[in-house]
Amino acid sequence: MSAGTAAMRPRTKAAASFTGIDFSLTGKQLGYGHVVHSDNVHDGSVIPVPLAVISSGPGPVALLVAGTHGDEYEGQVLAHELIRELDPERLTGTVIVVPAANSPAVRGAARVSPIDGGNLNRSYPGNAGGGPTGQVAAMISGDLLPRADFVIDMHSGGSNSTYLPCAFIYRGPDEKLWTAKLRAAKLLGLPYVMVVAPLLEPGSLSSAGDLAGILTISTELSGSGTVDRHALGAMRQGLPRILTDLGIMREESDAGTTTQIAEPQFLELVPESPVTSTAAGLFEPLVDLGETVRSGQPVARVHFIDELDRAPREYQARINGVVAIMRRPTLVAPGSHLLYIAPLLDSDSL
Repeated sequence: MSAGTAAMRPRTKAAASFTGIDFSLTGKQLGYGHVVHSDNVHDGSVIPVPLAVISSGPGPVALLVAGTHGDEYEGQVLAHELIRELDPERLTGTVIVVPAANSPAVRGAARVSPIDGGNLNRSYPGNAGGGPTGQVAAMISGDLLPRADFVIDMHSGGSNSTYLPCAFIYRGPDEKLWTAKLRAAKLLGLPYVMVVAPLLEPGSLSSAGDLAGILTISTELSGSGTVDRHALGAMRQGLPRILTDLGIMREESDAGTTTQIAEPQFLELVPESPVTSTAAGLFEPLVDLGETVRSGQPVARVHFIDELDRAPREYQARINGVVAIMRRPTLVAPGSHLLYIAPLLDSDSL
């Protein structure tokens, strides 16, 4: 996408208010967006959504979002690190960083907002006159997203699951953007790329980006409610590579030889991917994350807590593929997805 595309794209009138941020200025600005909510705690105040704008002036714009879910930490660490270390002199455009998008959820170490129960990644395009989560979605989709030529929404498994570290991309929305997504996903350098259906979650930032015609990818950077240092290491190399490729960051003058990027494995989430419990009890995995399994293979058991003489219920894979997502909490209920199996994709399927 050309450097002038975002500038020419029409923007809806911004409803959001910001402190410490003027998008027309160059340099590094640290501030916050305003969320207004009246309750016993927040009356007479704003809920700040931290924001950094790092700019060298006219040029392409990248929007990096983390903390969409408060218990997903790898992206938050990367965002804070980028804010501290990125020098405007290294840029040929602008990087906008939102390190704690759903800031109440981040502060509460929760997936959803403890104020209104809102899941930010199911709330786009948002509502500027609504509750806190709807206001954040409206701020990002109405004021930040239209400025961007590239968006990356950094997720991980959070407290409830662990993913294979992967770029996570929606198919489509057209051939040009799909080709750009594949290129960006490969440049990121994570070991896997997870492909999902077009507009998989209509209220997600990925769907909002696709509907706006903006190059948008996501990630799943391990999880388990902690920080995976291997995923961080890969992203520390991959993010600058993408920003350089898009003409947002200057290429390092001492980069004599180009590091070869390993080709990722492409996986696809399909309706048969989840292995779902039909019982309440204790989940025992019979396979490991990243293991290749076959249809019909036993992959999990659930042990009954109170029925002491009852054998555990066993679950089989429904398809051939790779164990891509593993549930973290051991205690499960009927309907809990124990793990997901993702078939491998070949180049003809992309």
